[in-house]
Amino acid sequence: MKRAVAMGAAAAICAAAGAALLERAPPWAKPFAGTATSSAGASEGGATIYYQDPDGKPFYSLTPKRTPDGRAWRAVPANADLSFDESEESAAQTKAADATAERKIKYYRNPMGLPDTSPVPKKDSMGMDYVPVYEGEDTDDGSVKLSPGKIQRTGVRTEPVVRRSITSLIRAPGTIQEDERRVSVVALRFEGFVESVANVTTGDHVHKGQVLMNVYSPALSNAAADYLSAIKAGVTGKEWKGARRRLENLDAPDPAIRELERTREISLSIPWLAPQDGDIVERNAVNGMRAAPGDVLFRISDHRVVWVLIDIAERDLSQVSVGTKVTIKPRGLGGRTFTGTVALIYPHLNAQTRTARIRVELANPDEVLRPEMYVDTEIETGPPEPVLAMPESAVLNDGTHQAVLVDKGEGRFEPRQVKLGRHGGGYIEITDGVREGEAVVTSANFLIDAESNLKAALQGFGELDALPPAATSGVAKNMGEHR
Repeated sequence: MKRAVAMGAAAAICAAAGAALLERAPPWAKPFAGTATSSAGASEGGATIYYQDPDGKPFYSLTPKRTPDGRAWRAVPANADLSFDESEESAAQTKAADATAERKIKYYRNPMGLPDTSPVPKKDSMGMDYVPVYEGEDTDDGSVKLSPGKIQRTGVRTEPVVRRSITSLIRAPGTIQEDERRVSVVALRFEGFVESVANVTTGDHVHKGQVLMNVYSPALSNAAADYLSAIKAGVTGKEWKGARRRLENLDAPDPAIRELERTREISLSIPWLAPQDGDIVERNAVNGMRAAPGDVLFRISDHRVVWVLIDIAERDLSQVSVGTKVTIKPRGLGGRTFTGTVALIYPHLNAQTRTARIRVELANPDEVLRPEMYVDTEIETGPPEPVLAMPESAVLNDGTHQAVLVDKGEGRFEPRQVKLGRHGGGYIEITDGVREGEAVVTSANFLIDAESNLKAALQGFGELDALPPAATSGVAKNMGEHR
C-alpha cells in the first residue's frame, strides 16, 4: 500500500515538472501543447464537433489539423457552435448594460408568455424569474422589438420605399401569318376557257400587270364586239359608256380594252394580268381548262408586311394595350430579332387554352419572315412614369391579405397591411399602406412576423381572460362548434 502511494506521488511530481518545462519551452518545442489545450476546452464544453483555424478565419475541419507554423486548430465543442439563442454570458452583459442605462422597469411579465404580470419581481410556480418590461418596450400597435444582437444574427435587412419605374416582361410564343389585306385571287366573272397559262408556278414572285394566262370567252367576245360597233358608229354619251361598262363589268383588263380601241380588232383570247405584286401561293389554272365564274385560278399574297399572332395568358391581358412594345425572335433565324408594337387585341378568348390573341404588324422587305414560322416574343409592360415600389421579398402574403414590416427604428418593427399593384423586375408597386421613404424589411421578415404573431396571440389570451365567465364559455362553445 505504501509502495503504491509512493509511486502515485512520484508520478504526480513528474507530471508537474513536465508541465512546467513545457510551459517554459519555446513554441517550436511544444508540438502538442495547443492540442492539449483545445482538447481540455472541448472536454469542458462537451464533445468536439469540428475544428476551426486558430486565427478565426473561416476554415473548418472535421479532424485535427495544424497551421503551417505548427499551431493546432481550435477544437469547437457543441455548446460553442453558432446559435441564434443568446448565451448566458451575453445575457448577463445585456442585463448589466440595462442596469447601467438605468431604464425604468414598468412591470414584470410571466416568463412563459402567460397573461400574468406583476409590479414587483417574483417567480412562477416552477421557480423561474419574471421578465422585466421596461418603459417603451410595451406598445399596443402590434409592433415587435428585437435586440441588436438578434437583428444581426437573423440577418434582418431593410430598404426604403422609393419611386421607380416598374416594367415586366411577358414571354409568349407566336406564329408568323400573312396579312389578310394583302391577299388577292384571280377568278373570272364569266364562263370561259383558259387557252394557255404563263410560265409561273406556285412560289414564284409576280408583279402587278404581269401576264398569268390567256382567256377565251364568248361572253367577253360579244361585249368586245358591241363596244367596237359603238366606236365605229361614232356614238357618244350614254350609249358609248354603256358599251364600255359591259366590258368593265366582265373585269376585262384595261390594257386589253385600250388595245381594242387602238387596233379596232377583236382578239380570240385576252391576256389576264396579275392584280398585285406578291408570291403565288395557289395555282389552279391549267392549259385548256374550262373555268366557271368564281373559280379561283390563282391566289397571290404580298409578304412585304406580315402579322405576328401571339397567344398570352388571360391573367396577363390587363397589362397589354395597343401600342405596347414587343420584341420578336424567330426560332429559325439564328438569334435575329425584330421590334414592333401591338396593333390589335382580338375581342374573344380561346375557351380551351384560356388565352387571348394579340397581333403585331411587321415590315418584311427582304421577306425573311415566312408564314407559319414559330417565334418567341417578349412584351414589355408597365407605365414609364415612376411609382412607389419596394422589393417583392418584403411582402408577407397569407393568400388573403398582404403586409410588410416597417422599420420604426431602435429595433422596433411594425406590421402594416398594404395594397399592391403591378410587379416586375423584382419590385412591386404599393398603392396604399406605406409612405415614401419608410424602410421595410426585405430579409428575415418571416422571423419577425413569427414573433409579432406570437405577441398578438398572447394579447388575445389576455383579452380572453379579461372576459366574464359567461362570455368565455360562449367563446369556448363556438370554438367547439367550429371544430
